[in-house]
Amino acid sequence: MRDPQRPGPSADGGLPLELTAFVGRSAEVAALAGALDNARLVTLTGAGGIGKSRLAARAAAPDGVWVELAPVRDPRFVPYAVVEALGLTDHTTRPPLRTLLDHLAGRRALLVLDGFEHLARACAELVVDLLRGLPGLRVLAVGRRPLGLAGERLFPLAPLGADEAVELFADRARQQGVEVRDCPQVRELCGRLEGIPLALELAAGRLRALSPGQLLERLDDRFRLLTGARDASPGPAPYPVPGGPPPRHHALRTTIGWSHELCTPAERLLWARLSVFAGTFDLEAAEYVCSGDGLPADDVLDVLSELLAQSVLWREETPAGSRFRMLDTVREYGAEWLAATGDAGRLRRRHRDWFLGLATWCELDWFSPRQREVAARVEAELPNLRTALEFCLSEPDEAHLGQYLAGSLWFCWAGCGRLSEGRRWLERSVELDSAYEQSRLKALWVLGYVAILQGDTVPALAALRECREQAERAGDATAVAYAEHRTGCLALVTDDMERAETLLRSALERYQEIGELNSNVLMGQVELAMARAFQGDLPEAVRLCEDVRRVCEDHGERWARSYALYVLAYAAWQGGDPVTARKLLADCLEHAHAFHDLLGSVLTIELLALVTVTQGDPAEAAVLQGAAERLWPSVGLPLFGSAYYNAPHELCATAAREALGDARYGECLKEGASLDRRAAVARALGHGGVRPPRRLPSPRGPVPPGGGEGPGEPGVTGGESGAGGDAGKREPAASPARKGGETAG
Repeated sequence: MRDPQRPGPSADGGLPLELTAFVGRSAEVAALAGALDNARLVTLTGAGGIGKSRLAARAAAPDGVWVELAPVRDPRFVPYAVVEALGLTDHTTRPPLRTLLDHLAGRRALLVLDGFEHLARACAELVVDLLRGLPGLRVLAVGRRPLGLAGERLFPLAPLGADEAVELFADRARQQGVEVRDCPQVRELCGRLEGIPLALELAAGRLRALSPGQLLERLDDRFRLLTGARDASPGPAPYPVPGGPPPRHHALRTTIGWSHELCTPAERLLWARLSVFAGTFDLEAAEYVCSGDGLPADDVLDVLSELLAQSVLWREETPAGSRFRMLDTVREYGAEWLAATGDAGRLRRRHRDWFLGLATWCELDWFSPRQREVAARVEAELPNLRTALEFCLSEPDEAHLGQYLAGSLWFCWAGCGRLSEGRRWLERSVELDSAYEQSRLKALWVLGYVAILQGDTVPALAALRECREQAERAGDATAVAYAEHRTGCLALVTDDMERAETLLRSALERYQEIGELNSNVLMGQVELAMARAFQGDLPEAVRLCEDVRRVCEDHGERWARSYALYVLAYAAWQGGDPVTARKLLADCLEHAHAFHDLLGSVLTIELLALVTVTQGDPAEAAVLQGAAERLWPSVGLPLFGSAYYNAPHELCATAAREALGDARYGECLKEGASLDRRAAVARALGHGGVRPPRRLPSPRGPVPPGGGEGPGEPGVTGGESGAGGDAGKREPAASPARKGGETAG
């Protein structure tokens, strides 16, 4: 049970912030910290509502990494949750365990696994693998039961003592605007509640309407009712939820049931219906999912506010705005009531419908000024989106909706650094039969796209070929265009430039014919520009990317724009203007990093290294190359294994090595390799010193110089875009930028 005063882990896995005073437990904090100093695996156990999460956060401060497992339902996603909490982005097909072992190797770290009990076996297997492979790792597991592993040190948590219970109750009463003094009634009330923090929270939430004496009287009646019923009957006791099992802590279960009874019918109804959400939710979602059939949508806010005041819900501020969270134990209680009413199936379908609609809206709004807002919203909604995906892919008649949802989230998988997770959902979805072929075709081309970005070319080609063939049979022009586009992208990264250009031009023409314009389409134009640049036609590459930049700025798009800036920066460097190239790359890197786009980030750092050596700082260039070298294993094959993409890297490495010597060059590489992703980006963005420029040859190998002219020569000149004087005077050969609506593929 997570602590009711804790808003949840920060986005980067940091320990949760405390929104209310931490009361008591000083001895337990010291003892738990001591246990962590002396054991590599400590499991903090206790019943729901006992305060485990709050204590764990205190004892693990300041360096622990918080992994919240309560919203995770599929055991296979346990290692992914740890990867996510560590802030790691891995685009490859490596198992997440391998990613964790590689990232944490040689480091000291403390992982806090909170709320693992429903995933105990998967969690135990992961912990064993991590502890065996990482001598510097310690694990603090927080749950209602032990993991059952050898070497596990148990730390059972007892309820609050009498004084601390009174102190906590008085503190939470003040939050309700009520002053409570230490008196026999208050002490008896806290004793009845067995010093369980959640029970005290719920009771304090009633102080606006009832005095401590009235609370005690009503609670005492409730206890006597249940105790008498148990004593009088040899059969099952009448627990608050019909057919519910005996509670581990009678006081807590009784307090929740008693608090439930004191709710109005509308409050009880909303309590049950809100249990379908995973993680957090916002007001709009609650109004849609939970309204109707006895609860008008206009009443949801007022009823939700009452549940908030009674400590059934808690509000937290996130990058996606104000959101609400239901305590795990309270959610379980509501879910049992929802099941008892026979309405659970309908509510889960409404939940699915809302998040299908949300995904559709987010896909459309990805191509808009709200792109960053969309990224934050999807990040906040991932637990609910996963729940909706699981529901769709587990129901026989829902497969097409699961395929649609997995495909519609392409921007999350590809644009926000979640390729591995996206591939799992996409592969599951396309394996299912569906009567709606259009949904499966979309999932297929997105699967091919994701596999390309992971460097997994054979499955990528198979998915795209299947998509193309079935789309042509079905007459689905949109799916044909996307399959052709992504096949061209595959040709680009495997150095088949002529085929890449042919397919990309054809795909862009198809997009024009069907009126398709979005980030995917613009990325196709950027990829065509790359193909032209690699074949030596820098002026056309610049024209294509300037057109993309204009369209992106018209629509507020930032993700595809960053890739256009990358090509323009390359052209500026080729044109002898490293200052402009650096400015463009800094803009590019800021946005790629903000979207967790690891591929865009590492490509930009590689090119920044080349610009840096050109500007006369070979040591810093080597540091950036070392930082990129560390990042590539999380992306895939370095520079796609492409001779074209690799030529600037080799040019930079040769120049830096010649200037520094082998030993110093190796030292700088090692310094760069010590930087994690955030530090690497900060280093790349923070270094802007300009020294006398070095004249370097154009990239060697299969990358010919633009128009036969090297850097500093008159072929492609500077300016902010690096464009030549005729840039923008004619429309790009395959530009869709002046046609189409804002539809999403």
